[in-house]
Amino acid sequence: MKKLLGIIFTLLLCIGCKNNTTSNPEEEVAKEIKYPSDVLPFMKEWKILLGDGTYVEELVNYEKNDFFYVENDGGIDWVVYKTPNAGITSRTSSNTRAELGQKEHWIPETGGKLTGTLKVQHVSTTGDASVSSSYSVVVGQIHSDEGHENEPLKIFYKKFPGHTKGSVFWNYEINTEGDNAGRWDFSTAVWGHDFSVVGTTPTTYPTEPEDGIALGEEFSYEVNVYEGIMYLTFSSEGHKTIRFTKSLIKSDFATKSQIPQQIIDVYSSKRTVSVEREIAYAGEINYFKQGAYNQANGKSTKSEIYDGDIAKQYENGSYAEVWFKDATVGAATIPVER
Repeated sequence: MKKLLGIIFTLLLCIGCKNNTTSNPEEEVAKEIKYPSDVLPFMKEWKILLGDGTYVEELVNYEKNDFFYVENDGGIDWVVYKTPNAGITSRTSSNTRAELGQKEHWIPETGGKLTGTLKVQHVSTTGDASVSSSYSVVVGQIHSDEGHENEPLKIFYKKFPGHTKGSVFWNYEINTEGDNAGRWDFSTAVWGHDFSVVGTTPTTYPTEPEDGIALGEEFSYEVNVYEGIMYLTFSSEGHKTIRFTKSLIKSDFATKSQIPQQIIDVYSSKRTVSVEREIAYAGEINYFKQGAYNQANGKSTKSEIYDGDIAKQYENGSYAEVWFKDATVGAATIPVER
């Protein structure tokens, strides 16, 4: 009996030794890591700036915890872009971002195409309700790399505290004639309100939009700049698909009489309102951006920043977080007539 027990004990030891030599926990973890470039293979086309000042030009097999990483939700992998209300920003902005910047640049006449399917998981829960950019995040852009370096397109998501539904809208920033002091954004609603709808005081909110988009609700956009014309398509299950067309090479705002009433109401009491140059962004170098460009900060929107402590901001709702499950970038395509 003792001999039999000894044989069994020896066999168990051998099995244990075999298991130990073939299983390395660190190797198993390494095998399980999924990078944003595994979810969105177009990452080689981009560089990224993060809210702590990290700047990276090669994004294949790159991630950074708390800023740029992968989450799985219901069996679907999503790329997470997360950024605080205060951190390290770009040269031309007071707002932090976890945002891709396209490496390839183009002029509107050549154009390009950007798509994204996403859901906004969080926007800052503090801010001044009377300031247009409070409680919002930009999830897609066209940015000029010449002249005034203005933005012919910014796609926003915004939700006021206490509301279930937020708004999706897009802004066109004029390519100002002369100096840039009188620049402004014209805002167009997709679902919900546009940029101009704000609270009457810093602590009061407008009516919640009936046709808005909730946090965590999926929607898609397509930006197709073809032969100088920008074609925008927005879609979401349960919502009407919305399309827009806007020239980037011939201004709609080249004279004082063409300045929309929205702009007069929002800007004229604060500063000079200029006109746009007649050729808008024609011949000017542009590029796409995508991710989370947080519009909350401690200055203009009076949002909480906890002395810039990123961990405390994340703990207390002072951040923006956007998840993308699909996105593409490439050459413009001939618009489909609908």
